Amino acid sequence: MDPQPPHVLIFPLPLQGPINSMLKLAELLCLSGGLHVTFLVTDHIRRRLLRHTNIQTHFSRYPGFDLASIPDGLPEDHPRLGDQLTEIFDALEAVTKPLFREMLVSGTRRPPVTCVIADGILGFTIDVAKEIGMPVICLRTISPCFLWIVFCLPKLIEAGELPFKDKDLDAPIRSVPGMEDFLRRRDLPSFCRSGELTGPIFKRYLTESIQVSRADGLILNSFEDLEGPLLSHIHTQCPNLYTIGPLHAHLKSRLSIEKSLSSFSSTSFREEDRSCLTWLDQQPSKSVIYVSFGSLATMTWDQFTEFWHGLMNSGKQFLWVIRPDSIAGKDGESHIFTKLRENSTGRGYIVGWAPQEEVLSHESVAAFFTHSGWNSTLESICEGVSMICYPYFVDQQVNSRFVGEVWKLGLDMKDTCNRFIIEKMVRDLMEDRRDEFMRSADHMANLARQSVGEGGVSRRNLDRLIEDIRSMSLRTSYSQSPD
Repeated sequence: MDPQPPHVLIFPLPLQGPINSMLKLAELLCLSGGLHVTFLVTDHIRRRLLRHTNIQTHFSRYPGFDLASIPDGLPEDHPRLGDQLTEIFDALEAVTKPLFREMLVSGTRRPPVTCVIADGILGFTIDVAKEIGMPVICLRTISPCFLWIVFCLPKLIEAGELPFKDKDLDAPIRSVPGMEDFLRRRDLPSFCRSGELTGPIFKRYLTESIQVSRADGLILNSFEDLEGPLLSHIHTQCPNLYTIGPLHAHLKSRLSIEKSLSSFSSTSFREEDRSCLTWLDQQPSKSVIYVSFGSLATMTWDQFTEFWHGLMNSGKQFLWVIRPDSIAGKDGESHIFTKLRENSTGRGYIVGWAPQEEVLSHESVAAFFTHSGWNSTLESICEGVSMICYPYFVDQQVNSRFVGEVWKLGLDMKDTCNRFIIEKMVRDLMEDRRDEFMRSADHMANLARQSVGEGGVSRRNLDRLIEDIRSMSLRTSYSQSPD
């Protein structure tokens, strides 16, 4: 009996960023030929994708692709924002885990699933796969520099660097190999600041290195020239390591070869206001700073006021993304959006959501005021756009430190929100130190492109991943076949 073709089930964390990058991996696997891919999202996410993207039309070109969904255990009106991660994880463990197991063992998917690629923070996917004897590969959509800190959490506790003994956030951290010379307390993940080592989010990350090391491999959305030394450290914990990033650049490179294929228009859960591209067309080259703090971050009205004054006083043109739920306690108050838009006339342009990859690649965009999410950071790097970083949570604190101190691609503004500092940083990035940052950004952009090009390390690692999936799936097919 001939073995079944490889069938990969991809299960991302149900948030915008992870789905964005893992859907790009799904298409890369589809393009490899001969692989069936099921992309598993929650029912809530599926509805949003169908409402705001062309996912069904785009992926119809791949006969082996299927968009499947599963309940997440939360009511439909749950906001699912960044400060509710514990509720999201708890519901997934309680409701989604048994349904996920049933999906894998029921045999209802044809051909049968032979390999799982899941977000590494969803530890229950590893539990289920190991229990039923199915190969499982973790993909972490956060930065490797953050992941290495997570792996070092036990060492930080043992060395007495966690919990903090006082309130000095500039105290150096010495127990993360490879970061001894520049890491400070304020650069550690946000969940390290509470002073408690028993919180649910801290405990989840504390056990992640143990969970991830149980998997058959680890995929990282990064490239060797960006984080080579830290990747060597992670390799000691996860020997079967696939660095295949930047995923969005990898997919763009592959689609450019496949002349008959167009790119996927968007993975956004929100309706994009494409009028901002028309506005950008009217601006001079390298004159605009793009401002966006991602899909989850929230701010107070006072913080937004400081940003508005700082941007206006800088004298620079700006394109600013303000989601309807951006302002804490002001959800749905459209007059805030309207007032800001009116007061910014002539200097800035404000939208509720933007097609970010297209914005960052636009000729008029010179800089990016960002929350330092990993997708945003990589997208900025690939387009050679320098950054000002105002991180919110999880990996963003360390990402912003690497942008400013290690890669020299911008400025780190964490833990302060002052109109005068904002004005100064915008002027530094776009005037006083413009040439310095542009040289660094152009250099790193070239390295990113080379990594996914013909013969690049990320390209070779993707080829190895695909071959390993075929081998793993072959073993699974034989084990599933009757004697």
